[in-house]
Amino acid sequence: MPSTLVIYNPIAGRGRAAAQWPQVEQALRQAGVEFDAVPTQAKLDAVRLAREAPGRYTAVVAVGGDGTVHEVVNGLLQASKEGETIALGVVPLGNGDDFAKVIPPQAPVGGKPFEWPEAVRKIAGGQTHLFDVGRMVGDPPGRDAPDGIRYFANGMDVGFGAHAALNFTTIPRFLTGMTAYMATVLKTMIAYPTVRLSIQLDEQPPFEQATSMTAITNGRCFANGFWVCPQAEADDGLFDLMVADAVSRRTIIGLIPKITHGTHLDDSHIKMYRARRVVLGSQAPLLVEADGELPYKGTHRLELELLPSKLRVMV
Repeated sequence: MPSTLVIYNPIAGRGRAAAQWPQVEQALRQAGVEFDAVPTQAKLDAVRLAREAPGRYTAVVAVGGDGTVHEVVNGLLQASKEGETIALGVVPLGNGDDFAKVIPPQAPVGGKPFEWPEAVRKIAGGQTHLFDVGRMVGDPPGRDAPDGIRYFANGMDVGFGAHAALNFTTIPRFLTGMTAYMATVLKTMIAYPTVRLSIQLDEQPPFEQATSMTAITNGRCFANGFWVCPQAEADDGLFDLMVADAVSRRTIIGLIPKITHGTHLDDSHIKMYRARRVVLGSQAPLLVEADGELPYKGTHRLELELLPSKLRVMV
């Protein structure tokens, strides 16, 4: 019986995964990986498949983008009851593939993740490393998280980034990669929210902040080329936070090239923090993005906790 379950998402990367899956499948078999392969057919399929995998398989491989990884990670953490998971392999065939940028060898700031042939070599090699995972509890809970709990591998945000994630779904499908993300940014510039948050870091007193975007990350890069927290490490036991002041469109236009190069850390409109636990509160309902997905679309309170060394990743 194969020890590996491959979950592939045919629509990831706006068709990129479907086009390249036959090559990936052949390469995995030639590398000696024995596996069962199952395509996803609906939203949250990968959560269910990954949740059911332990006991039958010792590893799960996610073939797709960050959304596919997000669902698989949620299934694995549910199955492990927040203990150490079975191994996760990633074949990056999405639009951004931001989680893949933190898997060794890490992509340098401004760089791209490894290509799928390198992913096959990692999976065949069997070497693993324990990564941290973010845990969120929303109140009220999201439709796709009826118990309120959601996990994320790379990062989450509220404000500009979350609304950009929503707008990305409306961008024409012939636009891919960074071109699609920049089109999304321009659309989001037309109407983006300023959020007033209460932010509590660990056991410190909460503070109030008017913000155009607040991101809490395990990884370093969002949306393909935005290095929001360029100093983050996925295994250091801490979240990295970027809190941007409530700023004008003109200021955002000036910040974008800095964030794409990771040179925004000393900008007066940006504050950076580290914490293991974060509580966000808002009187207005919050749209929340995590790993490119939208798990909460009207929550008022989010409790976030870093789960250290829980996600075993093939490196």
